[in-house]
Formats: sequence, C-alpha cells, structure tokens
Amino acid sequence: MTRAAARAAPALVVARARIAARALGVAVGVLVVARALVVARALVVAMALVVAVAAAPAPAHAHAAEPPPCPLVIGHGGYPKSAGAKAKDVIRQPNVLRAVDDQASWGADGVEADVQLTRHGTKAVMWHNRTTNGLTGPRQEIREIGWAEGPGNLHDRRVARGPYAGERVPTLREWLDHVRARGLLVLLEIKKSAAPVLADPVHGAAAWREIVDPIVERQDAQPILVYSRENWIKAELAERLPDHLRGSAAKWTDGVKWDEPPPPWQLNEPRWQAVLDEAPNSVMTSHTADYRAWLDGRCHRYIHT
Repeated sequence: MTRAAARAAPALVVARARIAARALGVAVGVLVVARALVVARALVVAMALVVAVAAAPAPAHAHAAEPPPCPLVIGHGGYPKSAGAKAKDVIRQPNVLRAVDDQASWGADGVEADVQLTRHGTKAVMWHNRTTNGLTGPRQEIREIGWAEGPGNLHDRRVARGPYAGERVPTLREWLDHVRARGLLVLLEIKKSAAPVLADPVHGAAAWREIVDPIVERQDAQPILVYSRENWIKAELAERLPDHLRGSAAKWTDGVKWDEPPPPWQLNEPRWQAVLDEAPNSVMTSHTADYRAWLDGRCHRYIHT
C-alpha cells in the first residue's frame, strides 16, 4: 500500500460505514458511524460493499461491462392470499430457526419475521398467525395463552404441518441470536394482534419491554429494523425505537400473490426486472432461492470477506 493510500484508508472505512447505514435505511445522523463499523466487521453480510464499491471510482472502460450492485435480499416465507388461506398455510415463514437456516442457505442477506405476545405480554415470540393455527394442540389466540405455564402453553407446542413440522416457536431473544449467528440482518413486523396486550394498562409496560429490550441489547452487534401495519404500534415504535423504525426500506419485488402450492417463480420475472431497474437498496421476496439465482448475471453481489 502506498503512503497516500494508507492516509486515505481511514476515510474510506468511514465512508463505507456511512453508505452501509444508508443502505439499511438508517440515517447516519441517528446511527453512530462507529456502530455501522462494528456491524460491517462483525457480520458476513455485503451491506457495506454493496453500495461502496459501486460508488468507488472505476476505470472508464469498466463502466460498460460492470453490472450494477445487487440489492440486499430479504427472505419472506409466503402466506396464501386466496380463499381458505388458514387451511392452506404450511408455515413457511422464517420464524422458526430451521426456516432461518434455509433462508441463509438460499442466499438471503436478511429475513423478515413476525413478533407476537403471549398472555399478559410475558414473552415476545416469533409467530405469524394471530392464533395457534399450524401448531399442535387446540386453536387459541396467541395473546390468550401462556408461554410455559398452564395447559396448552406455547412452549410445549410444535409446528404441525409443512416443511418445518416438529419445530417449536422461539422467543424473540433466541431468534435474534440465531439470526445473528447466521450473519443475516433483521426485519421485524410487530403484529397488529399484539396491540391489545401492549395497550393494556396493567401489563402493557412489561409487554413493551419484552419487545424493546432484546433489540436495544443487541443493536450494537447486529442490524435490526422494525415496522408495524398497526398505526398505534407504529407511532409507539417511533418513540421507543426511533433508530430502528425503517421497515419500509425493503421494496416488495414479487409480482404474483403467494398461494399453496406455490405459483411458478417465472411469473414474477416482469415485476422482478421492473423493481431491479429502479436500483433499490433492498428487496423482499417469498422466492428467495429462485430470485437469487435469477439475479446472477444481472447484478454483482459483493461479499465481504
């Protein structure tokens, strides 16, 4: 390395950290650059180099041949959108730990998953459905059953059907640590069905701590983004986790609604191409493996080693 390059290196590292923060949809003025540096070094995710390499000067002859940077790919499990969805759903969402492993093996850069609360907000858990539909035991509202106490508690239940049959429902803390170990970024949806628990005058404060504390405890070690489709929860997240409320950063890329059995991935190609042409920083798909293969040759995935 030349002396000039050595002097420029620290500035380049800081610039890449700032770019990585923007790629995640987090304002650099809010997320300290040092935190972005820790994330970039600690995780095997291409966030820093995806944008930084594209922004770096390149020889004039390279511009024509060099493909654009790939967006970050956020894996989403897919939930049927047609009649009879509850019966059709085979629990593909990356809420259980083995589903997270699959998303990582398919080339995802991150995963989108769902947070529910058990009775009285005693435990934040990773589950898509409002009820225990898809789990062993009688059907009940998640917010009306205990985590490890009482008959029919959630801890003792298992996924009853689909590719992840036999898997259990993890807690938010357990799930976050597993995702971090796989080198993936996190996108959490706080489900609308959690609102009555969070608003409860007796148990609401403890319920909010079940969601907020695990995120704050891990925010320096992994990128965590949150969102909600419920307006009151969204407003509360803006107060409680302002640095993390960036759920809209990932652009939905699939053009065909999910169903069971899954629709052919090829039907999504027109929409995939239209979204890719917009050069988004990140996209969300229920066809992670097929989308990653489709991107091959259309963009360049920069891997941080």
